[in-house]
Amino acid sequence: MLPKPKHLLFLLFSGLVFIGLESVTAQETPITIKGEVVEQGSGLPIAFATVMIGDNETKKPITGATTGDDGTFSIETTANNFYVEIGFLGFQSKTFGQPTTRTAIMDLGKVILEEDAEQLEEVVVAGEISRTEFKLDKRVFNVGKDLSSTGASALEVLNNVPSVNVNIEGQVSLRGSQGVQMLINGKPSILASEEGNALGTLTADMIERVEVITNPSAKYDAEGTSGIINIVLKKEERKGLNGSISVNTGTPAGHSVGVSLNRRTEKFNLFSQLGVGVRDLPTDIENTNLNLIDNTSVVSTGTEYRNETYYNLVLGTDYHINDLNVLTLSGNFAMEIEDQPSTTDFASFEGADQISQWQRTEVTEAKNPKFQYELQYKKNFDEDDDEHTLLFSGLGNFFGKDQSSEFFNNTISGEDNDATQQTRTDFKESVFTFKLDYTNPLTDKITLETGAQYVLNDVSNDYELNNLENGVYVNDSTLTNIFDYKQNVLGVYSTGSYEGKKWGVKGGLRLEHTNLSTYLATTGQANNQDFVNLFPSAHASYKFTDMISIQAGYSKRIYRPRMWDLNPFFNPRNNFFIRQGNPDLQPEFTDSYEITSIYILGKASLNFGVYHRYTTEVIERVSTFEDNVTTVRPENIGTNNSTGLEFNAKYSPAKWLTLNGDFNYSSFSRDGIFNAQEFDFSGDQWTSKLMTKVKLPADFDLEMTGNYQSSYRTVQSKIADILFLDMGIRKNIMKGKAVLNLSVRDLFTSRINESVLTQIANNQVTNEVFNRRQRGRFVALGFSYGFGKGEAMQYSGQRRR
Repeated sequence: MLPKPKHLLFLLFSGLVFIGLESVTAQETPITIKGEVVEQGSGLPIAFATVMIGDNETKKPITGATTGDDGTFSIETTANNFYVEIGFLGFQSKTFGQPTTRTAIMDLGKVILEEDAEQLEEVVVAGEISRTEFKLDKRVFNVGKDLSSTGASALEVLNNVPSVNVNIEGQVSLRGSQGVQMLINGKPSILASEEGNALGTLTADMIERVEVITNPSAKYDAEGTSGIINIVLKKEERKGLNGSISVNTGTPAGHSVGVSLNRRTEKFNLFSQLGVGVRDLPTDIENTNLNLIDNTSVVSTGTEYRNETYYNLVLGTDYHINDLNVLTLSGNFAMEIEDQPSTTDFASFEGADQISQWQRTEVTEAKNPKFQYELQYKKNFDEDDDEHTLLFSGLGNFFGKDQSSEFFNNTISGEDNDATQQTRTDFKESVFTFKLDYTNPLTDKITLETGAQYVLNDVSNDYELNNLENGVYVNDSTLTNIFDYKQNVLGVYSTGSYEGKKWGVKGGLRLEHTNLSTYLATTGQANNQDFVNLFPSAHASYKFTDMISIQAGYSKRIYRPRMWDLNPFFNPRNNFFIRQGNPDLQPEFTDSYEITSIYILGKASLNFGVYHRYTTEVIERVSTFEDNVTTVRPENIGTNNSTGLEFNAKYSPAKWLTLNGDFNYSSFSRDGIFNAQEFDFSGDQWTSKLMTKVKLPADFDLEMTGNYQSSYRTVQSKIADILFLDMGIRKNIMKGKAVLNLSVRDLFTSRINESVLTQIANNQVTNEVFNRRQRGRFVALGFSYGFGKGEAMQYSGQRRR
């Protein structure tokens, strides 16, 4: 429903302070108009409401003002034929005529404004559904009031973004590739790292949008062979006091409370967020190691628990030095306290005969503190041009893990497997990022960008394993070490772009110097790498009509091995399936090409694209098998050619129904050799999502999201397909100020990750490893309430936008 004409006029001038627009009548003496604006019912003052004095004949504004924090106003005019209109977005405006007898003061007293249901409905609809926008070199997924975000973590939000998938272990892939660079607010961050459950401390209520950059320009860090995913967090900038609170509960345990507050004055914008919660993440596991040479096997089944208590605090301020200069200081602290009481049952077989049986119990406790702090300075060179800017930022991140574990083997039958182990992990990572970006729009169509970035990464992992022997813990020196990892990357870039009404083009070049070193203290093994690389990028777009456009892009990317890719030590949760790192691992390089077309056809919007990626020094997980123990570690194996097509669509055939679809298909060809074994093969894979949103009577909304991921091959494994459904229902209450949500993830408990790993020697299959993991159904109930004086907002488990 459209606002009434007078509301459109009022909204046009809302929030502006009118200066110098008085219609002066020399014959009249000035008159001062004053009063206080409050909400109906609560009687609370409304800050920054607009007071407009208009001409009775032309209906045009003469002058105006906004109310203060206490809702009061005072305005002076010399007009002799005027009216006064007072209003605020989301409220019904009120109009007063001038007094019949002119006096020096016109006191309107308390002006009570009532909420305008029609305006509120329009605001609700604007941010109701997550939607995707297309830019010259990226796609922007704006996080709306999707039910799938109820009480969700950032990983669950990502799983609803087109082209992005998140598996049961939290690994993020883009177009089927896991070589993704994760950023927070455009910068590397501990919160986006793979250590611990870092992204789990970011909840949906903190996220404003997700930017998917499949072919990044040279302005961006070259890290990530399949592209960049940038999570942009909310930071309110509305004047007055704004806030929100959300409460969630669920089963398995998923209880949290979140509070957001924002205070905006003329000079300062103060923002804060606080989240506290507990969650249980049980995972059912089955694993079989089958030796086909001697027909022996080891079978393990059990449940791994990851119980967490977490805290997240964000504090920050923007200081508007003047209209051209802004200084921002912000900090984030997060803490996870983990408890992992897991039990696994083991059995060994010779053929079909069980030889022995034992149970392995794990007791693990860990504390994972995370700190992030940033100082940012932004300068605008022209009040009339927001694009001519200089931006400097210094960002510091710290992540730590203080973990201790005990493992107890208790023999049930057969040979003696009794054993007790202790492990200790002291992990520390510090990352410092310094960025300088300069943007200069030389004309309305031509823009130049240049800048530099320096990233320093310092990691230390102190790991120790002890075995209980004759009542005394004895250190296992072969599994005890200190692993140090340092990586410094200096990058400089320059880009130029032209964007006209019909077509645009953008080109750039980035140079990066990488210095990487690893050191194993006990063995004295050191590995140093130093290399310089050029990373070009090119983008073009052409608009045939307002409804049809096409984009093309190219970029060169790099994937540098992470600390856990390089660290050779492991957690002995399952002694028969071990994952290790490889200190000699080399980086991957990818050349990426794509063409994307966009169509807007009435009630439907379509996006169709094709892409090709050529990757060298491909990193693959390769397994070896000995004494029924499978050891998996990453290796550089040959090249990969991948070609794919992608289709996204949104269709609203009726006001009460919206459909969103996402389909991605790719075929690939692998060429490689490792330890005299060839790994040449080809294959394909595809993924699809379909979200259906239905508006029901009584202001209920129903949402269902179906996901399918096809089976696919890796160098040694076949991954089974997955089909699962999420759904939820939402009810707006309290005139849209509050929302109740009920969501169910994996409704039919069909999200099961299964794989079969096959090892071959001398052209003969020597063993197979079957692995099955399942999280199960999650149910969440949430309540959210938003409040504020800045302007009418809508809130659903996230800060109002």
